[in-house]
Amino acid sequence: MVKTLNDLKPGESGIIKKHQIKGTLGKHLREMGLINGIPIKLERRAPLGYPVEIRIQGFSLALRKKEAQSIILE
Repeated sequence: MVKTLNDLKPGESGIIKKHQIKGTLGKHLREMGLINGIPIKLERRAPLGYPVEIRIQGFSLALRKKEAQSIILE
């Protein structure tokens, strides 16, 4: 079973295996540190479930549901 960032509950962590975000957004996220082998923590979800706030390499980042589903974890 493939586990994605969207499967985590607030407070849970994982290690990025890969992300399937293409184009300019994918490049921008890689430049911000979303690369293979980096620990990532789901901080919280908005009331309707998205966006989600993650903590990665010392900073917080908000992602849409589609983006969170595209980040595969180990």
